Amino acid sequence: MKHLRTRIKICGLTRESDVDSAVQAGADAIGFVLYSHSPRFVPPERAGELARRLPAFVTPVLLFVNASPEFIAQGVQSVPNALLQFHGDETPADCLAAGRPYLRAARIPTGPAGSGFDLLKYAEDFSAAQAILLDAHVEGFGGGGQSFEWNAFPWSHPLLNASSRLVLSGGLDAANVIDGISRVRPWAVDVSSGVEVSKGIKDADRIHAFVAAVRAADALLSRPS
Repeated sequence: MKHLRTRIKICGLTRESDVDSAVQAGADAIGFVLYSHSPRFVPPERAGELARRLPAFVTPVLLFVNASPEFIAQGVQSVPNALLQFHGDETPADCLAAGRPYLRAARIPTGPAGSGFDLLKYAEDFSAAQAILLDAHVEGFGGGGQSFEWNAFPWSHPLLNASSRLVLSGGLDAANVIDGISRVRPWAVDVSSGVEVSKGIKDADRIHAFVAAVRAADALLSRPS
């Protein structure tokens, strides 16, 4: 099957200039972290301010970690067109209760332990999710700059269907994203720390370099074999 264009999500944005840089570079989605223990945290009202800068067809994503229904509702009220991302211990019922399209993050252990994570069952349990986001399990939640073992899972398995349902995340940057895309063939990639100068502060040059590397991977995989 012909390789499709890999979608790009830039996550953990806190400043107007970074939102603008991500849009100008060609990002398909922008993530806002609504988790108060994260250094990238923005409250719902601030997420709304930043999301209003997005043009048509660039999707805002609100990341929650074990949030209350009331707090999720605040986020949705501030960003009515948002896609939700659940990154904590939420059950399938918890995710469905929000009544919105959502991504579910799978926190995969790094190193050899990663192969022991039952990703097939996880994908089946969260079959209602628009996508499964693959992240490395680190202390805290997200943006740890670490990768899991990309060869640990059968990406073409019908329950995973990487090219239409998986978002590759965890330690990606311009230097390794071509390799990650080549191995996993995901629908999308998600980057946070890999385009930062400090937590929550993005760098326009790194964002553009990351997007260029994703496009280079697409060109490589689209060549006739």
